[in-house]
Amino acid sequence: MKANLSRVAVGVVIALGLQSAHAATVNGVVIPETAIADTVRAANIPDTPQAREAIKQQLIARELFRQEASKDKTLEKRADVQTLLHDARNQILTQAWLKDHIKPDPVTDAEVRVRYDEIVATLGDKEFKARVIEVADDAAAGAALARIKAGEDFAKVAQAVSLAASKTAGGAMDWVSFKVPVQEGKTQNLPLPIAQAMASLPEGAISPTPIAWNEHRYLIKVDAVRPTQIPSFDTAAPAIRQALQARALERATLVLVTSLLSKAKITQ
Repeated sequence: MKANLSRVAVGVVIALGLQSAHAATVNGVVIPETAIADTVRAANIPDTPQAREAIKQQLIARELFRQEASKDKTLEKRADVQTLLHDARNQILTQAWLKDHIKPDPVTDAEVRVRYDEIVATLGDKEFKARVIEVADDAAAGAALARIKAGEDFAKVAQAVSLAASKTAGGAMDWVSFKVPVQEGKTQNLPLPIAQAMASLPEGAISPTPIAWNEHRYLIKVDAVRPTQIPSFDTAAPAIRQALQARALERATLVLVTSLLSKAKITQ
């Protein structure tokens, strides 16, 4: 009797374990919790019960689509589908080959420390929180500036007309610090004219005239100015390491491409 009870208990534990590991089944096909967690991480969204439920429903729908598509035996014979399958196969094989053959040098702790010290050495006494509007020409810049002078919010105008990637955030930029007077190549990757305008404006001010750079026009608003807050090495290290790893990957990729080009016969 005890043995039977033990077997029942073990079966219940196993069943509960399996149930907790599976988010759902779709016509017998399991969608595991790990698939939901991985999708949440890949989407870079907050891991909340609501987000997990939304992702689960998306995965369920995707599995239903897959099952229905697999029933149509004529799909794989279609020319357009054959082309897509061929391209997908080549893409997968290419990525696998690149993973095997591109071997970037590892980034050492010492290299991260050196880069951290280099960055800190370029910082000025103050740092700026600014907004930017990028437009194509003087006419567009003048129209945007007229709207702002008429009382329209800078962020709203940025969302409406800016060409910069920051337009959805109302033109908002990250905090940035550089030494003043501003020097070329020491602006934390900002265009020199924009850094110069930023350093010259008091808190809350907007550039009185459009700034010309790289055939576009820019309007700058300085939202805030404060003493530079230098992050600790431990705080900054992960981002610095990631940037150095990206550079190492670029260098290794260039070496591989150069080697392949030297062996290839290319006509144009």
